[in-house]
Amino acid sequence: MTAIEPIHDADPLRDTSLYFNRELSQLDFNFRVLAQAQDPQVPLLERLRYLCISCTNLDEFFEIRAGTLRHAQDLGLGPGSDGLAPAAVLARIHDRAAELVAAQYECWNQVLRPQLGDAGVRVQHRDAWSEAQADWLRAYFRDEIMPVLSPLGLDPAHPFPKILNKSLNIVVVLKGRDAFGRDGHLAIVRAPRSLPRIIQIPPEVSGGPNDFVFLSAVLSAFVSELFPGMEVQGAYQFRVTRNSELLVDEEEVDNIALALRDELVGRGYLRAVRLEIAEQCPDDIVRTLLENFDLTENAVYRINGPVNLNRVIQVYDLVQRADLKFPPFQQRVLPGIEAMFDRVSAGDVLLHHPFDSFAPVLELIKQAAEDPNVLAIKQTLYRAGKDSPIVEQLVQAARNGKDVTVVVELRARFDEEANLGLADRLQEAGVQVVYGVVGYKTHAKMLLIVRREGKKLRRYVHLGTGNYHSGTARVYTDFGLITADPDIGSDVHQIFQQISGLAPAIKLKRLLQSPFTLHAGVLKRIDRETRHAKAGRPARIVAKMNALNEPQVIRALYQASQAGVQIDLIVRGACTLRPGLPGISEHIRVRSIVGRFLEHHRIYWFANDGEPDLFCSSADWLERNLLRRVETGFPILDPELAARVHAEAIANYLADNVSAWALDSDGAYHRVTPAAGEPPHSAQGTLLAQICG
Repeated sequence: MTAIEPIHDADPLRDTSLYFNRELSQLDFNFRVLAQAQDPQVPLLERLRYLCISCTNLDEFFEIRAGTLRHAQDLGLGPGSDGLAPAAVLARIHDRAAELVAAQYECWNQVLRPQLGDAGVRVQHRDAWSEAQADWLRAYFRDEIMPVLSPLGLDPAHPFPKILNKSLNIVVVLKGRDAFGRDGHLAIVRAPRSLPRIIQIPPEVSGGPNDFVFLSAVLSAFVSELFPGMEVQGAYQFRVTRNSELLVDEEEVDNIALALRDELVGRGYLRAVRLEIAEQCPDDIVRTLLENFDLTENAVYRINGPVNLNRVIQVYDLVQRADLKFPPFQQRVLPGIEAMFDRVSAGDVLLHHPFDSFAPVLELIKQAAEDPNVLAIKQTLYRAGKDSPIVEQLVQAARNGKDVTVVVELRARFDEEANLGLADRLQEAGVQVVYGVVGYKTHAKMLLIVRREGKKLRRYVHLGTGNYHSGTARVYTDFGLITADPDIGSDVHQIFQQISGLAPAIKLKRLLQSPFTLHAGVLKRIDRETRHAKAGRPARIVAKMNALNEPQVIRALYQASQAGVQIDLIVRGACTLRPGLPGISEHIRVRSIVGRFLEHHRIYWFANDGEPDLFCSSADWLERNLLRRVETGFPILDPELAARVHAEAIANYLADNVSAWALDSDGAYHRVTPAAGEPPHSAQGTLLAQICG
C-alpha cells in the first residue's frame, strides 16, 4: 500500500493556498443542483425534484461532513491540506449553508410554488385554504392525525423529550392552566414518521386533482385541539439534524454485524449538528432549543417555509403530468441477451448506463443461477436496493447447488440496516457471506462466474463503476464491462480470495487495486505524462470522477501541469485542486456536469505518447478511495470499446456547453455557455439521442 509522504514544508506544492477545502467545495455542489431548479428550460416538476435533491443533499452534508468536523474539533485535530482548522471550516459552512438555504426557500416561495399553482399543481398555504378545504383538513386532523400524537407539556415531571434525527416537531407556546391546574408554558408535539408529510386533498373538496398541503401546516392550524382550555400563543415547527456517521472500532469487536446492529439502534439520537426553526420563532424559545440540543448560534437556520422542504418530492411522484416532466426514454438492450455466455464469449461487452439497459447484468446472473455448468458465483454488494432481483438470483443459485459467495459491505452509509437484512437472507439460503476487510470498506463492483466448458473452467466477469442496483442504473451514468478475458478473470478471482481468505498482497496482471496498486498506478501514469511533456512529446490527461482531494495526486497533477501536460478534469462534486494558477496549474481545467442524470462514472485516460491508457474504476481520487478502501480500476482492452468510452464519456463531456460548470482559480464556478456561432451541446442529451434514439 502506498503511504502518504512525509510533509516537507519547503515543498512549494504543499502551500495551503493551492488547495480548496473539501467540505466547502462539496457544499457548493448543491448550488449547481439548485441552479437546475431555477432553470426555466427544465420541466417544472423536474425543477421541483432538483430543489428537493439540493435539500436532501444538504441534510446528508450536515449528517456526515459537518458531523465529522465537529468530532474532529472535539478531538483537537489540526488543519488539513487547505490550512483550515475544523472550527474555521464549521464557521464558513454556516455562512455558506445559510446562503444556500435562503436561495432554496426563495426558489420555492417565489418561483416554483406559484408556477406550479399556475400549472394546476397547488401546494396550498394555510391562509389560502377554502372553507371546504379547511373543514376537510380539520376532520382529517381529528380522524387521522390526532389519534397518533402524544403532545408533551414541559415541566419538571416532563423534561425535554428526545428528538429523532430529521423528524418534524412543533414547539407550542401555551397560556392558561390545564385540567390538573398546571400552568402552561411550552409543549412539544412530535409528528410520528407513520404520518404522511404531504397530504393530498380529494378532488371533490378542492375542485382539482392536484391539491396538497404540508403536514406541518395542518399541525400548526389545529394544534389548539390538543390543548383544550388553554390558549395557544404560538406554534413553531422545528427539525434537528444529528451526526449520522457510525463509529465502530472494528479492531475491538468480535462481530461487526452485531456491533453495527447496536450502533444503528441509537443512530437517530446521536449528537445534534443543526437546528432548523420557523423564521418567526421568538429568540427565547430558540435559546431553549439550543440549550437542549447543546448547540450554539452558528448551528441555527431560520426557515421561511416548511422545515422539511425536501418532503415535497412526494408531489413529483403523486402528480401524473407528463407535460411537466422529462420525456421518457427507451434504454437500449444488448442483442443476444438470451444467451449471455455465448454473447460474452464472442467479445467483451461494454454497457453505458442509463442509456444501455441493466438487463444484461441481471440476465447474466439469472442464467448463471440456472446453468448446470456454472460451478461458482462470487459478487460484491455495496448498495443493492430494496427487493433486488440480483439477490433473488443469488439465493436461487445457492438453492440450485452453486457455490455462492457474496461480499456484503455492512458499512455502506445509510444502507447499513438494509445490508444487514440482506446478509441474513443470503446466509439463510446457504450463501457464504463475507463482511469484507477490517478497516477497509469494500467499494469495488465485481461479479465472477466460474463455468465448466468442456474439460476446462472459464471465468466470466462483470466490473462496474456503479452499484448492482437496478434503480440507480436508470438515473446514474456508469460503465459496466462484461468479459471472459483470462487475465482479468484471474485478477478478480485473486481479489475475491484475498478479501475472503485473509491472503497476502497479490500481483495482478491487468487490474489496479486499492489499497495496494491503484494509488501508485495513478501516480505512475501521471508521472509518465510528465516525462513525455519534458521530452517534448504530446502529453494529456483526462479524468472523470465524483470528487478529488488526494494530496499526492494533486501535487503530481500540479507537477504535470508545470511540465506542460494538458489536463482536463471532469469532477461532479468536491474538488480541492485549484486550477488556472500561473506557473502551477495553468494547464489544468476543471468542469462539473449537472444534468438529468447523476454523473457517476470514473474514468482515467492517459495519452501515453499515442498509445492511450484507459481505465474505468469504482474509485474517486479521494484519500479514502485510494488508500482506505478495496477498489478496482479495470482497463478497457478492446480498442473499439476503449474508443467508445473516449467518445461517449470524455470527448462528449468536454464538448458540453449546456450542463457544464467551469471551476475558476478563486473557487467559484461559472456556467459554460456556447461561444459565438457554436451550437449548444449537451453530453447527456447527445447520448440519449445516439443510444436511445
